[in-house]
Amino acid sequence: MRSVTLAAMSEAHPLTPKEVAHVAKLARLAVPSDRVEALRGQLAGVLGHVAKLKAIDVEGVEPMTTPFDQSNRLDPDEPGACLPIQELLKNAPAVEGRYLAVPKVLAEDTGG
Repeated sequence: MRSVTLAAMSEAHPLTPKEVAHVAKLARLAVPSDRVEALRGQLAGVLGHVAKLKAIDVEGVEPMTTPFDQSNRLDPDEPGACLPIQELLKNAPAVEGRYLAVPKVLAEDTGG
């Protein structure tokens, strides 16, 4: 099987059904065999768009996480008044006495 790469995407080299099934397996997608043919064109279209994006010259463009200028506003971490225990417990889904009840996370050691 040839490698499925962006360079391999062209009209002259369409994806084979075996390659589509392989990509689906890599993506952990269960694709019925009767859908593979329909997905060939869709996957080729997606990879074609990605190839166009890859061809864009981004030399000198700084990577960014968002297209907007933004900054985090961090207030000083100063202790404040605590919520009275009874008020806190009123908001809890489950309590045991003065404590919040939570499900067990670790199994108990059974000695085996």
